[in-house]
Amino acid sequence: RDRGATRAARVRHRRCGLQGQFDRTAAASGFSGPRAAIRDWVLALAKISRDEALHLNLVTRLLFARGGTLDRGHKSLYAADLRKLVRKGEGDKELLDRLIVSALIEARSCERFGLLRDHLSDAELAAFFGSLFESEARHHSTYVRLAKLFAPEERVTERLAELAIEEGRIIAEGEALARMHS
Repeated sequence: RDRGATRAARVRHRRCGLQGQFDRTAAASGFSGPRAAIRDWVLALAKISRDEALHLNLVTRLLFARGGTLDRGHKSLYAADLRKLVRKGEGDKELLDRLIVSALIEARSCERFGLLRDHLSDAELAAFFGSLFESEARHHSTYVRLAKLFAPEERVTERLAELAIEEGRIIAEGEALARMHS
């Protein structure tokens, strides 16, 4: 029972990491600002992309080593519903929303990985999810810090609170499949 659920979680994490890389690329293409800020922006997104590529590699290796297979996976309604809140076509507002939505997704993944780390009896998997917990926490902080590169901290905090309320509504409505990463 434990094995099947964690296998499914690993497959979903692999697929969602790929979606995250797409979102980071889309966000990076829309950023304009002072040269130093652009440099920080690109380096931070490149670091997150490297982390996610490493996660993909680790998840896939662990999955195969434990006899798992890749499946088609299923689209995360949670992430899709969050992305619907992005103010598309509104320049900096769109970029701010994309970063905050990414931060929220990373925060929820961090929480889920922490629960797995704390409650799995399998020491190898607990350590694995513990490392993902730490990484997702860094990614959350990075997305919030990047948002503050081009929007005032007060506006970032305000929009984060607004989107977190909507996220709570989305979570309360629920989703048929449990997710470890969205």
